[in-house]
Amino acid sequence: MLKAISHITTVSILLTFFTSVCSFGQMSNRDIENNTQKVLSRTIGENNASRFSFHYTGKAEKDYFSIKVKDNKIHVSGSSATALCRGAYDYLRNDCHSIISWSGNRINIPKQLPPADITVKSPFKYRYYLNTVTHGYTTPYWDWARWEKEFDWMAVHGMNMPLIAGAHEAILYRVFEKLGLKKEEILDYFSGPAHFPWNRMGNIGGWDGPPPESFFPKQIELTHKMLNRMKELQMHPIVHAFAGFVPKGISRLYPGEKVRELGWGGFDEKVHILSPESELFVKIGKMYIEEWEKEFGKGEFYLADSFNEMDVPLSDDPAVAKKELAAYGEIVYDPIRKANPDAVWVMQGWTFPYHRDKNGKLFWTPERLKAMMSKIPDDKLLILDMANEYNALFWKINYSWKMYDGFFGKQWIYSFIPNMGGKIPWNGVLDFYAKAPAEVLNYKNKGNLVGFGFAPEGIENNEVIYELLTDWGWIKTPVNLDRWLKMYSKARYGGYPEKMKEAWELLRQSCYGTFTDHPRFRYQFRPTEKHTGTVHKSEKFEKAVKLFLECSDELNGSKLYVFDAIELVSQLAGLQVDSLLSDAEKAKSSKKYELYEQAISKMRFIDRLLISHPNLRLETWINMARAFGDTSEEKQYYESNAKRLITTWGGGVNEYSARTWSGLIGTYYVPRWQHWVNSQKTNNDFDILKWEEEWIQSEYENSVKPFDDPLKEMRKYVMNTQ
Repeated sequence: MLKAISHITTVSILLTFFTSVCSFGQMSNRDIENNTQKVLSRTIGENNASRFSFHYTGKAEKDYFSIKVKDNKIHVSGSSATALCRGAYDYLRNDCHSIISWSGNRINIPKQLPPADITVKSPFKYRYYLNTVTHGYTTPYWDWARWEKEFDWMAVHGMNMPLIAGAHEAILYRVFEKLGLKKEEILDYFSGPAHFPWNRMGNIGGWDGPPPESFFPKQIELTHKMLNRMKELQMHPIVHAFAGFVPKGISRLYPGEKVRELGWGGFDEKVHILSPESELFVKIGKMYIEEWEKEFGKGEFYLADSFNEMDVPLSDDPAVAKKELAAYGEIVYDPIRKANPDAVWVMQGWTFPYHRDKNGKLFWTPERLKAMMSKIPDDKLLILDMANEYNALFWKINYSWKMYDGFFGKQWIYSFIPNMGGKIPWNGVLDFYAKAPAEVLNYKNKGNLVGFGFAPEGIENNEVIYELLTDWGWIKTPVNLDRWLKMYSKARYGGYPEKMKEAWELLRQSCYGTFTDHPRFRYQFRPTEKHTGTVHKSEKFEKAVKLFLECSDELNGSKLYVFDAIELVSQLAGLQVDSLLSDAEKAKSSKKYELYEQAISKMRFIDRLLISHPNLRLETWINMARAFGDTSEEKQYYESNAKRLITTWGGGVNEYSARTWSGLIGTYYVPRWQHWVNSQKTNNDFDILKWEEEWIQSEYENSVKPFDDPLKEMRKYVMNTQ
């Protein structure tokens, strides 16, 4: 313990000094321009980046950039490093048919540059990105190299307000230690790193934890690098604050303290939250901000959510309940205010339209929400209105910003949640995303709208949606999707043949014309459970996949075309697997097992096909997790924690993440079905829960080899299944 804490302190002293220089030393115009140039050099190469010249014009209330081609060089001026990066990318994508994406870049700058002379101003002060749980479903084990790539992606796409974890656990450890809690009491509070987001929001306690003590100094060191880079790019990070959740051991130190219990997600173990009347709540909250700022410098935005998807303990008397809600709001903000009067409390707005009682009645009525916000100054609270497509397309209720009267004068950000759990299938209504934000921009009573953004639970999927959404940070009118998709295809694939146009039209009418809350395949659920797949299935989708592949002779030089084809064919094959499973469940014994075996064979094809995709591989997820470990024991712990999140999860959240990944299909879904089918044939028991846990605890091995020519195999597969 002493050795670990000593290491944290040593790292902290060195990095605090470096951070203080970056935090409080003013960057010169030249520094900002150089930081922009570095982003471009990392993403498109130094030779390509040298064709750009940057000029920082000074801060503006709302960012802008100007692009002008002169003497065969691209001159970009703008109001921030992020605006400059977005300006460069605007020219690259729209004038040079180039793209920067998670699955790879396609850069195509001609010797003779196309002319340009434009100025673009963002309608928003902030362009918000990420979700608290993205740091479970995507980033929990990212190293600095992967984070650096993501910050470059954010910068060129113009996003300037990322929500990050901010070494929350390492700072909380120090605070609890200063209070006098024992090491065992503190560690007992923490979940496994992949489950940290729900630990932070008070949904779960120490599930699948704690991590090795060596994790905490690594968390501190990585966060320093992240914050330094965000400062260089003039971003506005949102980090976590104290939301009232405490270890059980707090009752030993403060036996008279009122501690309430909350439950979530089918977990038996309750979490513990301090009462809103508690002076200890304010004390710990203030200590947390002070400790965080001592380590990292002054913060700007602090996130704290005390009742995410959970019942709020309130009096039955409406008048008393309003006072209690006002007290809860005040008690969360008060320690932030006392530690840093300039800081803004950030609150996720997902739970407001989501949370209902047993009868489907909305818990967060306008009266209750207004009461909870009533004691917070308007400029000191920021609401992330996260899920506008859910209001419109899934719940089919009024938008929250209409329901809550523009959030009663508080600052707020209009946002989407395009993905739940990191699921891979193509899904979402492109036409809705192309036009919906214009409605709020033109809404008379929108209140203090300060930003636009998106809060996916998992990224590295559905790249067309994210490319489209980033444009909304810089436009005011609906997107013409016909023109936009032509631009996108030329940038991503290098062309837009007629069959590609037809394919996109059909995709817009099928998978990208429907919004499914949780698109999962039947084969991703346990064989013993009666589930049906929720991935979009239609003849239009099948025809779209066929047309997409028929463009291969013209577009096969683009690796991004091949990667998207892999995703589409895997999705089509997954739907065919589900049909076989459905037929098998209805068939008589002799035919039943033959159909199951056919389904398993197609699953193996999907597994082998996906190994050629850069992002859709289990080994990448596991390798990042294992890299956090210093010993073989630690490496195995991190691997098991990462695997648990995307499979059994915990409580009643099983199979939530459902990744269409090579390796996960081949070593988890396939053998689970095969063992179950074999047990049915022989009338033997198959302990599926025991098998799943053994897979989670074992070291991953995969011997599947990629196809020599994935495109050829896909064409053959689709031709044979028409």
